[in-house]
Amino acid sequence: MNTPGPHLDALVAVFERLRAEGGCAWDRERTLADLGRYLREECEEAVAALGAADRGEGEPGAFREECGDLLANLVFTVQIARERGWFDMDEVARGACEKIVRRHPHVFGDAKADTPEEVEALWQRIKAEERSGKPPA
Repeated sequence: MNTPGPHLDALVAVFERLRAEGGCAWDRERTLADLGRYLREECEEAVAALGAADRGEGEPGAFREECGDLLANLVFTVQIARERGWFDMDEVARGACEKIVRRHPHVFGDAKADTPEEVEALWQRIKAEERSGKPPA
């Protein structure tokens, strides 16, 4: 299994320190509204690097760096949410894991979906059921 290793925990700790008393004045002043702009910019840069790397026009290392920038901004955003008592990084990861598993019953359950089109239809059905508040079938 491809596990994240200790560096993800270290990244969370970096942002805890930056935002703490005696941390960085600039980072401590940031708000969620500020970080929304940075998240959008980093998403756009990561998507551009992804496309370039996939087409063989860019270095995979540049894509990795943009993924890191995006991850850092996400961790920063979640740090502010944690400070407000809303949720923490582990809750975000748990929720993402639960959603992905729930939307892949053909892998983690007994549903059948053999083609990409069947998988997409299953995903969309489950997503619609979740939004309507109806328990997935």
